[in-house]
Amino acid sequence: MANKGFSAAAITVAALLLLVCLHIAEAEAKAKLGREKISHLHFYFHDLVAGKNVTAVPVASAPTTKFSPTGFGTVVVMDDWLTERPEATSKMLGRAQGIYVSSSQENFHLLMASTFVFESGKYNGSTLAMVGKNAALEEVREMPIVGGSRLFRLARGYALARTHSFDINTGNAVVEYNVTVLHY
Repeated sequence: MANKGFSAAAITVAALLLLVCLHIAEAEAKAKLGREKISHLHFYFHDLVAGKNVTAVPVASAPTTKFSPTGFGTVVVMDDWLTERPEATSKMLGRAQGIYVSSSQENFHLLMASTFVFESGKYNGSTLAMVGKNAALEEVREMPIVGGSRLFRLARGYALARTHSFDINTGNAVVEYNVTVLHY
């Protein structure tokens, strides 16, 4: 049966032209954005699940969650404070808005999908998106930064989280974040 479509050579040429066009478009976009930069951010994340200023609330769970030692299946929505220092009265830098889900049956691991929304200072109006596993009981946890907006356009990088304090009676936690991002 004869091939009535395009020849392999024609397809190869078309693919190469498409790659060249994409490369040119990427170069033009980068030229408009300027030089790539690296930024280091440091802040404290206040996850308050009890008390008068609750910032994180469970919104769903599985029928078996109450029998799980890890809380497997719990879904929590957060609007957590980001501050300059660990004290709640410290300067507010922004909010961490998103969800975390207890996603392991064997370990206390959370799937975090969070947007760091900066509301003051140098990064006011900019955001960073973090999505990944938070092995909450480990001393230091690394999670990927997968995007951002305004000053953090095309951001990529990582966040290192370390628990500063945890109240076993209330479940309230303060977590120190050190974030490194490449962006335009």
